[in-house]
Amino acid sequence: MKTKWCVVLVGVFLASNLLIAQSPSDSSLLVLSKRGHTLAIVDPSTLKVLAKVPIGDDPHEVIASTDGETAYVSNYGGGSLHTLAVVDLVGQKAMPAIDLDPLHGPHGLTFVGGKTWFTVEGSKAIGRFDPATQRVDWVLGTGQDRTHMIWVSEDEKKIVTANVASGTMTLMELRARQQGPGGPPPGGPRPAGAPSGPPPGARGPDWEGTVVKVGNGPEGFDVLGDATTIWAANAQDGTVSIIDFASRKVIDTLAVNARGANRLKFTPDGKTALISSLGGSELVFADVASRKVVKRLKIGTGAAGIVMQPDGLRAFVACSPDDYVAVIDLKTMEVVGKIDAGGEPDGMAWTVRK
Repeated sequence: MKTKWCVVLVGVFLASNLLIAQSPSDSSLLVLSKRGHTLAIVDPSTLKVLAKVPIGDDPHEVIASTDGETAYVSNYGGGSLHTLAVVDLVGQKAMPAIDLDPLHGPHGLTFVGGKTWFTVEGSKAIGRFDPATQRVDWVLGTGQDRTHMIWVSEDEKKIVTANVASGTMTLMELRARQQGPGGPPPGGPRPAGAPSGPPPGARGPDWEGTVVKVGNGPEGFDVLGDATTIWAANAQDGTVSIIDFASRKVIDTLAVNARGANRLKFTPDGKTALISSLGGSELVFADVASRKVVKRLKIGTGAAGIVMQPDGLRAFVACSPDDYVAVIDLKTMEVVGKIDAGGEPDGMAWTVRK
């Protein structure tokens, strides 16, 4: 009899440990407060704020490192500021900021390949910060006005940016340089028996960029697959431009009536797009396959940042004018909770401690 009870107790113990291991306890929702100048670290299970960390003036976007230990926040200032705030997520404390000067107006952020990629609106460029060397190791100009948000592929060979004031999207791809009409690359043909690799003086791969005209005021966008298709929300027109990356062309324009559109995000399964708007009270749900609006959900008086829970069960939407984050059940497409993360919430990110 004792043996049976031991087996049962061990089974219960293992099951509880499995539930703990599969719970989102190692995950955090990061929410920045523009008015409070803080980054809130939120437990997604309880929707409670665990800590608030100061992040400097005019914070707009936030991203976390792949290991979940560090967060980076852009201090925008309408294009005048030039720092990235840094937060130690383990110690829940502010770290020394990264000075990007002479690059000004950092805004959009992503973390790929162990590095922080960013846009700088005031400098009409994008850049990359290497935490290992504590240096900006790469900068590329876009020549577009208000280069706002950024996406980088996992292999670091494709980049997409939204350029608000120019009404364009920039699509970039890292490609091998084409041999010019003058023959082989500098250095001439490789002699017999020479070591492998590029010949002396040969030039490496380069970025090939295409500027695609979309609607007026593109801000939020998201990417399907490996940049197969891009959906960009045009704030001034209330439309969504659908771009084919391969042809570098707009293949459809959806009249979703989302004026003031701020962000657009796909659900993890890629079946639905959520579009927030600072110009209205509705969160728009669009079916990706049919390219039709399937629901309009009232969530406040305006909304900005959107983050998807990786398991596809919930979305979090920053209702900036209303000072809360709305929690959306993605199956029912209804509001199921609210988070008080500080005044005027905006940029958000999901992070997992590894």
